[in-house]
Amino acid sequence: MKKRIAIPLEDGILCSHFGHCQQFAIIDGDDSTISAEQLVTPPPHEPGLLPGWLAEKGVTDVIAGGMGQRAINLFNQQKINVFVGAPIKMPKDLAKDLLNNTLIAGANYCDH
Repeated sequence: MKKRIAIPLEDGILCSHFGHCQQFAIIDGDDSTISAEQLVTPPPHEPGLLPGWLAEKGVTDVIAGGMGQRAINLFNQQKINVFVGAPIKMPKDLAKDLLNNTLIAGANYCDH
């Protein structure tokens, strides 16, 4: 199954605060194979903006350290799956974990 995975980054690794990341890695994958990766700079932070912006880019899944419940709901309205509590890892490693069904999601590190 084809997926387009968005991962918020800070200094090249998973950013623990989703809405204030420096970049997103957008990774295309099929089954357990990564076929493409690009880095994109998000627009200036505004509450509720990123779900629609990532949906326009064809994103199917988001991997995050933490995210507010409102943002999770907005992603779900866009038919985008959200995985929170992901470990701090390189984006390709997180994408491979998701594609291989081995991503370990823990506690949502965002409390607001």
